[in-house]
Amino acid sequence: MELKAFVEITRPHNCILAGIVGVLGSIVAVGHFPDPITALRVFLVVTLGCAGGNTINDYFDYEIDKINRPERPLPRGAMGRKVALYYSLLLFAVGLVLAHFINIQAFILAVIAYAAMVLYAWKLKPLPFIGNLVVAGLTGATPLYGALAVEHIGLAGYLALCAFLVNVAREVIKDIEDVEGDVAKGARTLPIIWGEKRAAYVGALFALLTVAASFLPVRAGVGLGYYAMVPVDLIILYATYIILKNQDRESAHRAQKLLKTSIFLAVMAFIIAAIV
Repeated sequence: MELKAFVEITRPHNCILAGIVGVLGSIVAVGHFPDPITALRVFLVVTLGCAGGNTINDYFDYEIDKINRPERPLPRGAMGRKVALYYSLLLFAVGLVLAHFINIQAFILAVIAYAAMVLYAWKLKPLPFIGNLVVAGLTGATPLYGALAVEHIGLAGYLALCAFLVNVAREVIKDIEDVEGDVAKGARTLPIIWGEKRAAYVGALFALLTVAASFLPVRAGVGLGYYAMVPVDLIILYATYIILKNQDRESAHRAQKLLKTSIFLAVMAFIIAAIV
C-alpha cells in the first residue's frame, strides 16, 4: 500500500477547487468574506465531500479503470478496494461532523449531496442523461452550500442555477467527446442512444438556457458590476456554436473546455456584482 495513494485517489486539485467555489458562494451571498471559521468549515465540508465522492467512484469503477485508467491507485494495486471504501466513508463522516457545526440547513444539504455522490457512483452513472443531471446538480449545489452556511442566499441562488444549467450542457458535450471509449465499454450515454447530433442540440439548449438565466439578476436590480457576466455569456455562446457546427471529438473537447472555463469566470462575475 502506498501512502500517497490516499491523496491521489481523491483528485486533490479538483476537491480544493470545489472547496474554494463553496467559499466563493458565501461571498456572493453576503457581498463580503464570511466569518473565517465558517469559511473554513464550508471549504472542508465541500472538499471532503468531493474527496469521498472521487474515492467511492473509483471503488465502483474498479473493473472499468483496470482497462481505461490502469495508472489509478486501485487498479495498480497501490490501495485495496475495501480500504478505499472505508476511506471514502471516513471522509464523508468527517465532512458531516463539520457540517453539523455550521447550521442545520448546511448539514441537511451535505447529507443530500453526499448521498447523491454515493448513489451516482453505485447506480446512476451509467444511466443516460440521469448521471449528467446528478453531476450538474452537485456542481450547482456547491455555491449554494456556501450561501446556506451564511444563512443568506442573495445572488448565490442565481449562480447555483447558472452553474447547474451550464454543467448539464458540459456533461452532455463531454459525453460526445468520450463516445468512442464509452461505446467500447458498453455505456449508454445520450450521444450513443440518440446520436451525436441530437445530443449536441440538447447540450446547446442547456447552454442557451444558461445565458437566459444569467439575465435574471438584472431583473432583480443588481448593480453595474454584474456586466462582468457579458464576456462569460459570449464564451458560452461560442461553445454552443462550436458543438452545433461539428460533433467530432476535437470540437466537443474545445466546447466542453470553454464551458468549464465559463463556470469559474461566472463565479468571478457574480462576486464582482455582489461586492459592487
